[in-house]
Amino acid sequence: MLKVAVIIGSTRPGRNGEVVAQWVHNVAARRTDAEFELVDLRDFDLPHLDEEMPAATGQYSRAHTQKWAAKIASFDAYVFVTPEYNRSTSGVLKNAIDFLYTEWNNKAAGFVSYGVDGGNRAVEALRLVMGELQVADVRAQVGLSLVTDFENYSTFRPAAQREDILATMLDQVIAWGEALRPLRHTCSSRPPGGRGLAPRTSSGTRG
Repeated sequence: MLKVAVIIGSTRPGRNGEVVAQWVHNVAARRTDAEFELVDLRDFDLPHLDEEMPAATGQYSRAHTQKWAAKIASFDAYVFVTPEYNRSTSGVLKNAIDFLYTEWNNKAAGFVSYGVDGGNRAVEALRLVMGELQVADVRAQVGLSLVTDFENYSTFRPAAQREDILATMLDQVIAWGEALRPLRHTCSSRPPGGRGLAPRTSSGTRG
């Protein structure tokens, strides 16, 4: 059965992400077409990226990276629960994503965001990242407003239609996760990083 991670993309004290992710997981757990697991970045204690080799090489030297890589590799798809900070996702989530490469490849992803304007710009930033990681991000997304879906910006009270949108997003994530399964199987025998090339920055230098 397809395995889907619900990733809590914030480690901030007093975060709203945990209750939002728990809601996502509770709704998803009613389904019978996939298995869902909460993945909390707090449990991995990742520092700022400290690997000497680019992630695309798969040469992870740190124990925390290896632990994170094993967890992410065990899933077929992801639901990222992200806040919006300054028109983007959280730094801690971007940092966690950047630790790895092949573990993300040929998977599917959906997004649940929250912020004053629903967190939509955080998702826009993540979609660019997913494209580079060869992740199929689905169209449907859940955008939660801190004004209308929370009381006093902290007590989660999602509008009734949010669950319907979440169900649609999960339908798409599972469909794409299944569709990409043959490609994951084909690519699993290749060495990390494909041809062994590190990703390049916009300036053309190795990252």
